Amino acid sequence: MASQDMNPELARLRDRRRFIAQAASGTVVSGLCGLAYLLSDELTRTARAETLPDGRSRLPPGQRVIRALKPMGGEPGDPDPGHLELRVHGAVEAPFVLRFNEFLALPQVTHTVDVHCVTGWTVLGAHVEGVLLRTLAERARPKPSARHVIFEAAHGYTSNVRIQDALAPDVMLAHKLEGAALPRAHGGPIRAVIPKLYFWKSAKWLVGVRFAEHDEPGYWETRGYNNHADPWREERYA
Repeated sequence: MASQDMNPELARLRDRRRFIAQAASGTVVSGLCGLAYLLSDELTRTARAETLPDGRSRLPPGQRVIRALKPMGGEPGDPDPGHLELRVHGAVEAPFVLRFNEFLALPQVTHTVDVHCVTGWTVLGAHVEGVLLRTLAERARPKPSARHVIFEAAHGYTSNVRIQDALAPDVMLAHKLEGAALPRAHGGPIRAVIPKLYFWKSAKWLVGVRFAEHDEPGYWETRGYNNHADPWREERYA
């Protein structure tokens, strides 16, 4: 046995077998999960101590910080960049349709945003790139009667947002995340990003932006979720 212990190759093989046995028993996994929770707890405490310009905590109540976005909301949608047509329509003076290359030709912005999911996780400082919704609105010219924006997505999914929230200066239609093309699992090729509302309002796999005179509760709102969705007021459910 002593001679085997002195053989580096046999020692590596022994350690590998020990690791596999521990992983199978859950020991290694439990340790890694515990470390992840410790890191998350530290990030959460730090975010709660930070304040926004209006004096609120950077982290809304009931949220826990994680390191990366979770792909939530089912399977990736239908649109692909080659076939995408984004409609901007409804209660506007000049409706129009954009193909993906035309969308990319519009003025682009990059924002660093915090993302708050209604299930309780938050990602801080995500880097997203795209087109401000204001840019599309300036071209479409919403009618004075327009009061809401309905984000239309693949498979008939919609989310409704008050026009004053939708036209805030940090609301965009994003096509990049962390400098790379927005993954399909996260809503690519284009998704809405509305940082000040729970993330279900930021519809994935976007195919249309419709300005509406009357409110039209979307997919989750008709299933018991709050119609406004302010994370700092914990407007999770109706």
